[in-house]
Amino acid sequence: MKEISCKLLVIGAGPGGYVCAIRAGQLGIDTVIVEAGKPGGTCLNVGCIPSKAMIHAAEEFEKVGHMAGGSSPLGISVAAPVLDLGKTVAWKDGIVSRLTGGVAGLLKKAKVKTVYGWATFRDGKTVAVETETGTQIIRAETVVIATGSATVELPFLPFGGPVISSTEALALGEVPKKLAVVGGGYIGLELGMAFAKMGAAVTVVEALPRVLAQYDAELTRPVVKRLTQLGIEVMLGANAKGVKGGALLVETADGKSARIAADKILVTAGRKPVTEGWGLDQIDLDMAGKFIKIDDQCRTSMRGIYAIGDVTGEPMLAHRAMAQGEMVAEIVAGHKRSWDKRSIPAVCFTDPELVTAGLTPEEAKASGEIKIGQFPFAANGRAMTKLGEDGFVRVVARADNHLVLGIQAVGQGVSELAAAFGLALEMGARLEDIAGTIHAHPTQGEGFQEAALKALGHALHI
Repeated sequence: MKEISCKLLVIGAGPGGYVCAIRAGQLGIDTVIVEAGKPGGTCLNVGCIPSKAMIHAAEEFEKVGHMAGGSSPLGISVAAPVLDLGKTVAWKDGIVSRLTGGVAGLLKKAKVKTVYGWATFRDGKTVAVETETGTQIIRAETVVIATGSATVELPFLPFGGPVISSTEALALGEVPKKLAVVGGGYIGLELGMAFAKMGAAVTVVEALPRVLAQYDAELTRPVVKRLTQLGIEVMLGANAKGVKGGALLVETADGKSARIAADKILVTAGRKPVTEGWGLDQIDLDMAGKFIKIDDQCRTSMRGIYAIGDVTGEPMLAHRAMAQGEMVAEIVAGHKRSWDKRSIPAVCFTDPELVTAGLTPEEAKASGEIKIGQFPFAANGRAMTKLGEDGFVRVVARADNHLVLGIQAVGQGVSELAAAFGLALEMGARLEDIAGTIHAHPTQGEGFQEAALKALGHALHI
């Protein structure tokens, strides 16, 4: 068996792991990273990036379809569009390939040694990696666990045949005529809406009383309206029970049984941390439920072992993992570092898009009296020129000193406002700071300024 030693070993080359390794390499730390698949993890290979590529393709196809139908208010008319999903998937795969190659190049540039294979702990300082050429033993002074998360498989809807996960959905050769989506969270609605735009008849089955339950009802209202416009049937308070004869078996809200004919059944029942198969039983780590327990600097209960990303709990977001990875690398290098999770934005790429950062109005009310400013995109010139009047920007602040506690938005393209929202919270902005910042006209970002002005009692354009 081959043996190598290093100062820092990172297990998992997803967003958190590869950022941690790159930053450590930049700081001169002798670093090894182990990855069982391709660099980039779930997010880059079968998650964030490929799904956004498919969502964009679906949006473009729908736009052209409206033009072909003669219903475009822009006065553009074209021939009926045809979608070659195989070509779309190939384009998506090309983007993924370029980015995974880029990550590999960045690791090499930072002088990080990459070992491809499955790592298993032997003790708190040693792992064995099963590679194509045999077993590689790696001994490290410090270890970072960045094993990520995996799709939850339902026992009564095992993957295979017509039952698929988001991974298979992003690699289909043709658009299913009928698609059943189990789960009305962000993954289910993002992909369900995309396939509806590409021509599939989509039915969403959600056990809770409403879709996107992690967001407040006012914020999701434009998305619910769009689901209806796209012809997507949504069954609320309904439970999937199994599959039989090309149909999804469902128990409806009133306790009755229903069959939903489906060529494909997309299960989006959430994600779970990858805590099995890599020797967790060989090391003594405290757990927080199903996640690895960490402190505010990502230290586990075992000295010299850190954990970052999805394996450590919610929110399971790539940018959270990246921030944790960068911080841990700098701590290992001897720097004083910490981070403030209050400013982590979350984006849902439905149509329209959702962005949240900081506290919701209900959460903020628990800490005292608040002010809320909300500005509709129906009064925003740029949104109107993009046919994106549905939605709004909302700012939540303390009533006494106007400190901004949370920012939310729903609307076309609002994902690009996430950086401004996060920055405002990170810098401790007050309503006057946002209101006093000159925003370029005409942009949707003006809605942010107007929402702050509204909270102060003197919005200009409503």
